[in-house]
Amino acid sequence: MKMIGLTGGIGSGKSTVAARLAALGAVVIDSDRLAREVVEPGTPGLAAVVEAFGAGVLDASGALDRPALGRIVFADASARRRLEEITHPLVRERSAELVAAAPAGSIVVNDVPLLVEKGMTGLYSLVVIVFASLETRLDRLVRIRGMARDEAMARIAAQATDEQRRAVADIAIENDGSVADLDRAVAAAWERILAA
Repeated sequence: MKMIGLTGGIGSGKSTVAARLAALGAVVIDSDRLAREVVEPGTPGLAAVVEAFGAGVLDASGALDRPALGRIVFADASARRRLEEITHPLVRERSAELVAAAPAGSIVVNDVPLLVEKGMTGLYSLVVIVFASLETRLDRLVRIRGMARDEAMARIAAQATDEQRRAVADIAIENDGSVADLDRAVAAAWERILAA
């Protein structure tokens, strides 16, 4: 089994790359999806988040109001650390379960947004990082995700810099071009992963 780390700044296109790697045969474990799963209604994770941040982070149905929580944690580094202390162990536990369930000989791609920030690069045989320019990322966050530009900038600023990411990247995928450009870059990355 090969363990590959995949990351990139918010708006870089990391999830698109993960989907293309899955189509090529990788078992993708999406930490963002797991982070949502561990705070679903009725989970101990959601109860811990509400205890830490108050009932104002719930919507009318009792589910986590992610935008409301985001406004708190992206404006306050200590609040963000507190949220990470709650969710990260739960995500790691669920991720380990999924790795254990993967077929023998799999190429497991761990899609981890904070891989660089949390010093996790040593856990993987290869680290693949998706890059896109600041303007491209801002455009995607505003146009596709509907974020205000200042909110998008705050989220980008809360993450590792491109320089920090490049320092640990075994494979860099540039994602400022066309869909065809990205497909070629992912195919080349996959060949390098297979050969490693």
